Amino acid sequence: MFHYYMFNKPFGCVTARRDSLYPTVMDYFSELNNDNLNPVGRLDRETTGLLLITDDGVFNQKLTHPSYHKEKTYHFTVLGDLTEDRCQQLEKGILLKGSPVLTSPAKLKVFRQDILSNIIDTLHPEVQSAVCNNLPTHPVTYGEITISEGRKRQIRRMMKAVHCCVIELKRISIEDIVLDETLSPGEWEEIFPL
Repeated sequence: MFHYYMFNKPFGCVTARRDSLYPTVMDYFSELNNDNLNPVGRLDRETTGLLLITDDGVFNQKLTHPSYHKEKTYHFTVLGDLTEDRCQQLEKGILLKGSPVLTSPAKLKVFRQDILSNIIDTLHPEVQSAVCNNLPTHPVTYGEITISEGRKRQIRRMMKAVHCCVIELKRISIEDIVLDETLSPGEWEEIFPL
């Protein structure tokens, strides 16, 4: 019988089985003593939120292989102004640096805007350190993006292509599987595939 877990990945751990520098997502599952468990896809070290862990290789393949075009939705905070023109570029597809092929069209919603000085205290200390030399009045945009690909650091690279810098990124869903917001970062629960 296969097992399926929903994990709220915290900032700072890497999606790997082992790492010499950072804690890994699999460290959180060591108590289960199941060497067949693997992460479904990847989230980079700075990205938080929904990560599925399973020992079902077929399920893993169906959610991660590019040919299945599974939608993944993220909440983001970016340094920069996501103008209507920039949003349209993201929605149509972006040519990422080093790639000859446009990204698939994205779905985008902008929630609100602010300025850096108002939100810097809410950011992870590592991010605060990285952005502290920006002007206090630098615009900040909050929103949601849905993509159906999984290129390396794709959303960060897409935002960079429209002159914005991701400072927070949290995956909230994969297809119909939505992160249980009662899970604190680093917590997990067993689920069953939908």
